[in-house]
Amino acid sequence: MSVSVRNVAVVTALGAALAGCAGGTGTSKAGGEARMGTPAASTPASPSPSPGTPGSSAAPRPGAPGKAPTIAPGPNGLTPVFERAKRPADKTVALTFDADMTSDQGPRAASGERFDNPELISTLRTLKVPSTIFMTGRWAEEYPDQAKAIGTDPNFEIANHSYSHHAFKSPCYGLPTLDGAAARADVDRAFAAFRTAGAVNTVPYFRFPGGCYDDQALRAIASAKVTAVQWDVVSGDAFAKDPDAVAEQVLAGVKPGSVVVMHCTRSAAPVTEEAIHTIVPELRKRGYRFVKVSELIGK
Repeated sequence: MSVSVRNVAVVTALGAALAGCAGGTGTSKAGGEARMGTPAASTPASPSPSPGTPGSSAAPRPGAPGKAPTIAPGPNGLTPVFERAKRPADKTVALTFDADMTSDQGPRAASGERFDNPELISTLRTLKVPSTIFMTGRWAEEYPDQAKAIGTDPNFEIANHSYSHHAFKSPCYGLPTLDGAAARADVDRAFAAFRTAGAVNTVPYFRFPGGCYDDQALRAIASAKVTAVQWDVVSGDAFAKDPDAVAEQVLAGVKPGSVVVMHCTRSAAPVTEEAIHTIVPELRKRGYRFVKVSELIGK
């Protein structure tokens, strides 16, 4: 591999600044205290249920978050934040993929820019890698057939990445910022888009656009009863040109219980699918087992 981890870190920072996605942790004192590594007491700490039947014998309602494990609220009822499993029982790792599309990128999609990456999804299926896709509602509207296919495949679970991919905290890489009421509505609108597309295996997890949040953002979405999911390994795939460099960065950062952030957006992350061909067999060689976020939270 020809590019050092240090050089990839520079690319990562640039990509985050340009894409406004997966660029920061946005922590605050109380927000940091809201991070917890154990499930809520009211939620059974068991492996994630089968996506087709999330904890119930009744048929799931498309687009409605399933009964996956969540984390108890933080201080003053703040939305809890999960970054990685604190006490993993074995060498597990969750690969997560942000399917980004902002609410104003329709004209770019109409002109031919591709915000999807069906080759990546196909590779994850072929390699049998359970994954969590953090999808924006706008992406689900642009690619409803793909959203439904992902959202009915037991290999995947769909989590909420907002509807608009606008910021929930300012500043955040130049993204437009939503106020409290608009932020809460944005979360609901994304779940509604998944429902319209026919996705079934959705989970009550949320990823802040750009990874940017503070106490105010955690408070704004508290009533949505979601667990905010961040990460501890940045892949550096945003605008990367060298798949080996992306793989090197992931492999250098993964440890038991890690959450890796990558992208499912062809135009903004063109080498992700190729990098997966290196990452997956190497981590398996090291004894790692791939899981969805719901399994990490359920431990």
